[in-house]
Amino acid sequence: MIRTTLAASLLVSVSAGALAAQDIYETEQANFRVETVAEGLNIPWSIGFLPGGEMVVTERDGGSNGLRIIDADGNLRDEPVAGMPDDVVVNRQGGLFDAIPHPDFANNRLLYISYAQGSRQAHRTALIRAELSDDLSRLENVEELFAVNFDIATNRHHGGKILFDRDGFLWLSLGDGGNHYDEAQTPENHIGTLIRLNDDGSVPADNPFVNGGGAQEVWSYGHRNIQGLDQHPLTGTIWSHEHGPRGGDEINVHLTSGLNYGWPEITYGIEYDGSIITEEREREGLEQPIWYWTPSIAASGMTFYTGDAFPHWQNDVFIGALAGMHVVRMETDGDRVIGRERLLEDLEERIRDVRTGPDGFIYITTDSDEGRVLRLVPAE
Repeated sequence: MIRTTLAASLLVSVSAGALAAQDIYETEQANFRVETVAEGLNIPWSIGFLPGGEMVVTERDGGSNGLRIIDADGNLRDEPVAGMPDDVVVNRQGGLFDAIPHPDFANNRLLYISYAQGSRQAHRTALIRAELSDDLSRLENVEELFAVNFDIATNRHHGGKILFDRDGFLWLSLGDGGNHYDEAQTPENHIGTLIRLNDDGSVPADNPFVNGGGAQEVWSYGHRNIQGLDQHPLTGTIWSHEHGPRGGDEINVHLTSGLNYGWPEITYGIEYDGSIITEEREREGLEQPIWYWTPSIAASGMTFYTGDAFPHWQNDVFIGALAGMHVVRMETDGDRVIGRERLLEDLEERIRDVRTGPDGFIYITTDSDEGRVLRLVPAE
């Protein structure tokens, strides 16, 4: 990737807070600039797009005051959205996670929010939905749709990614709780699973364990900590990626329900202290990833590009990297990865979320000391 600099005097006007001078990135298939949309956020974990052009941004460490609004003109509102529950647990990786609008938000005003709920001694990932007021200032009619049935006291691996698929089903990723990873092989609880719900929190009739053998909400199990979740625009398959331990970050595809993705019985990684988790990399009856990284990049955020601004990137998947501090673009052929390219390594910032915006631009968040929302726009 080649980078050049464009003087501010040659730029067209951009939203408030945009960079005064921007680098042009020349990549294999597209050239782009990076614009700053907002900054000064407290670990911006997730972006949700509202039909009026506004964005909902969650601050992971913001607790009950961590739900923020960026106006359509690019201004970050000073006051957080009021009405969040007061039981948000902020503890290292725990806090406020996704805030995603319902596909029919324009009519029902529904916002779906995941967070670490409870106390430091006993908490769980929970999912609520609420109506966002017309002026976007507060949540109303808050109701809990789901909470994990296994309390943890650790401060990591909560999952928390939300996805609405094209059929209207609601997906939520759940981590293994750190010290509880053996529970990921027990589908009777929600630890280390991917769950699938109707939009009102009820269980779809065709979920794999509705008649027994596991918790009814569970779609798949044997996951470590899913931090990226999206639907392939052509195949319709749900893709996820999850953190490995030391090595072994992986991308999985969910072709059918009830599958076991193997953690911790099989893995391409080892413990952070160098000790062996298992000697096995594969085993009959356990799913293999379609891609894995060793060493780990700490994959975070995932979006299939479906916009018009970058036509050569159509159907590519973009994934952020925390430890790797870059965005990786991966070309796909059906449910396979056939090529990859690293972007934005020179930013030297941890990439937390990656989303395709309704305007066709790609949006990312960084969780540096001055957490930023950035967007990739075509360079003319």
